[in-house]
Amino acid sequence: MSEPWWRRKRGKRSYPWFSIFDELDKLDEVFDEMMRQAFEPFSKGSKEYKPYVYGFSLSIGPDGKPVIREFGNVQRDRFGPKVREDREPLVDVLEEDEDVVVVAELPGVEKEDIRLHAGEDHLTISVDTSDRKYYKELVLPVGVDPGSARAVYKNGVLEVRLKKSPEKVFKGERISVE
Repeated sequence: MSEPWWRRKRGKRSYPWFSIFDELDKLDEVFDEMMRQAFEPFSKGSKEYKPYVYGFSLSIGPDGKPVIREFGNVQRDRFGPKVREDREPLVDVLEEDEDVVVVAELPGVEKEDIRLHAGEDHLTISVDTSDRKYYKELVLPVGVDPGSARAVYKNGVLEVRLKKSPEKVFKGERISVE
């Protein structure tokens, strides 16, 4: 196997004790090793073949720090990755002036199959069909009024709007999806 083009083109460096390319090469090797280890259990004579989904989203939080959210059905464990039956959907939580908006990607399901439960500080999204299973429990950034919740599902995207609550305590409520 020949060297990749970016390694061949470099040539001599004026600073032999440090090179950004060397650091990137090390990072590339670490990433390759992580991917090999992550998918090794699925390829070593395993008799059970489940579809696996893993991903992450990266955004900047309100405090300016990066926020990494994982999604999928691959769960990290101290013994290596495990494939769960239910998937964790990709979810974004947005805070507006008067509302908290939760946007979740739930492809391949009907709106009648979506179950939502809201509390004053949390939201649970679940789907359990023969083809797809999704589950996500969220802690919301501020207190909300679960009775004000409105949910819309269109083209695989669920949007739940909850009004921010005054300093009252509310019980959890089920939400109907429109």
